Amino acid sequence: MERVIERQRVLSQLFHSASKAGKSTLSSTAPTPHLVLDAEGSWSFIEEMGYKSGIPLRKKLWDPLKDVVPRWDDTWDVIRVHVDSWQVLSQTYMHLTQSKWDFVSLTVDSVTESQRRCKANIKGTGPMQIQQWGMLLDSMDALIRGFRDLLFQANPLRVVTFNAETAMKDGKWRPFMQGQIRDTMPYWVDICGYLFTEMRPDGDQQVKFKRMLVGEGINDAYVTGERVQGRLPDIIDNPNISAMLAAVYPTSQELARG
Repeated sequence: MERVIERQRVLSQLFHSASKAGKSTLSSTAPTPHLVLDAEGSWSFIEEMGYKSGIPLRKKLWDPLKDVVPRWDDTWDVIRVHVDSWQVLSQTYMHLTQSKWDFVSLTVDSVTESQRRCKANIKGTGPMQIQQWGMLLDSMDALIRGFRDLLFQANPLRVVTFNAETAMKDGKWRPFMQGQIRDTMPYWVDICGYLFTEMRPDGDQQVKFKRMLVGEGINDAYVTGERVQGRLPDIIDNPNISAMLAAVYPTSQELARG
């Protein structure tokens, strides 16, 4: 079945959280076909859409340095790119701007680790020089905005998600990036959310419960915000990207392959 996408009914997102809080699992709830740029190896363990949903995700590896973009053929749901160098990221972006593809969602997991790859490529084995910090900012700025802007081309993506580590800076927990991009990136996306785990009683036991802070100013300790006009709650219980997309665009006529 061909996918039909209404122009402009798209969503860009930045999620930050502590390590192992579930960002990768959350990003697995995005609509398929899904392209994942896996810089941390966390997608090696993801086999289902979300946490223990029972909905399997069929994964296929793609090496953008050797192969052309895989076209959707109903044998896979997720294309996973193992990002072990900056060249892999830049080559993937080149493919997406020059080739035909069928992806509905794209996830960069994570932009924090991707920036480390970029930094290693720029500095080589020596220390960073002053002018190289500017190169790092420019390279990451161009790549992140480039991936985001794939939402607005002739055959657009539907969802672009950036996962990031989190760090305390100037009295707030914010996406962990080096340089000015740390402060500007939350403004480049439609949703900036902080994902966290809450323990709740369930009979005689305490169980983990996922929540995501989205509303700006709800908790000044975290950098969060949205520009979807309040179509999402300030705090989302058990967040799911496909459900968030449906909430933001309740009349959308999206049909994904499969």
